[in-house]
Amino acid sequence: MDRRKSLKIIGGSVAGIAGLVFADWKWQIVDRLTHAGFFSFEEEQLISAIAETFIPDGLPPILPSADAKPIGALSTGTDQFLIKLFEKCYEKEDQDLIKAQLKVLGKAGFMDLSQGDKEKTLLALKDSEVEEEKKFYQLMRSNTVMGFTTVKEVMVDYRKYQVAPGYYKGCVDVPVS
Repeated sequence: MDRRKSLKIIGGSVAGIAGLVFADWKWQIVDRLTHAGFFSFEEEQLISAIAETFIPDGLPPILPSADAKPIGALSTGTDQFLIKLFEKCYEKEDQDLIKAQLKVLGKAGFMDLSQGDKEKTLLALKDSEVEEEKKFYQLMRSNTVMGFTTVKEVMVDYRKYQVAPGYYKGCVDVPVS
């Protein structure tokens, strides 16, 4: 096989692979622009606002250390965790409940409220006589806390969690007595 033919084959392969990668990248951008997710853009913004209300950004470190920085639900990606969790892991009736309650909060202008008013609104859901509102509050609160406390930033950086505590030191001198 001559050199020109080899270069054409290699060039075609590289171009084909680049085309596939670019096509996938292009569709990801189109998805973001058209927002074809399970939740609408407004519903995702409400979920983020609720997560931020429960655990606001700027919380002081749990265990103070030199490299610890203040964190919260949005800076750790807890809101994105909630969106995927509700979309992929919950039954249809729970998803419908979440969407219905998000719609009610959106119509009530939840996004425009101050932090204190958002907290009061969510506490009103907790103490509500309507069972769906109580369930919505409990779903949002428990999953926000679970999502926040299980991220790397909290487990490793703040709580100093180690998968296998202690260190293995294989080449050490053993004192002989």
